[in-house]
Amino acid sequence: MLKKLLDQFRNLNFKDPGVWPPLPKGILLLALFAGILVCAYLFDWSDQLDEIEAGASQEAKLKDEYKAKKQLAINLDLYRQQLSEIDSSFGALLKQLPNRSQMDALLVDINQAGLGRGLTFDLFKPAQQETLRDFYAELPIQLKLNGNYHDIGAFASDIGALSRIVTLNDIALATGKDGALTMDATAKTFRYLDEEEVATQRRASAQKSAKAAKK
Repeated sequence: MLKKLLDQFRNLNFKDPGVWPPLPKGILLLALFAGILVCAYLFDWSDQLDEIEAGASQEAKLKDEYKAKKQLAINLDLYRQQLSEIDSSFGALLKQLPNRSQMDALLVDINQAGLGRGLTFDLFKPAQQETLRDFYAELPIQLKLNGNYHDIGAFASDIGALSRIVTLNDIALATGKDGALTMDATAKTFRYLDEEEVATQRRASAQKSAKAAKK
């Protein structure tokens, strides 16, 4: 059987494949068909397949964007409500910051909070220069007070209860020879910037960003 198959490949006339026996003729047709498929893939189908794959990827991306935007649209009223609540909260916090003209009164309040608790001040020194932030200024005040533990604790509580925001930082307590406590601390008060100051601060920030970008 194998010999008969092999005999079909002997003495083939390559100038006239049409007279070949069935097996060689079939193999030649399969080879030609495979060659056509390979050429079609290399010169035409591969580009089309790449386009199809890119289109499928783009379709998936657009579907994800659509779902995200649809979710935003569904929750739009909720987001607006949350934004309104944030604006209200921010406005309430902003009202706790004094303006420039109210800073002196706030410093008096801090001083009176200590004197009202029977504390004595060895040091009450506001910084000569404020630290400017985006929309507010920060003023540190160096404090050194003497008194008993209860009165110093009550003073700290009174500072927290002021209508304006004041924080006590870098607190250090030490006991004197007479048994009284000495508290060293930095009180920080804040005030909001007026429109002109905010504009100046934004220009300075923009110039700083531009210089950084050039580097």
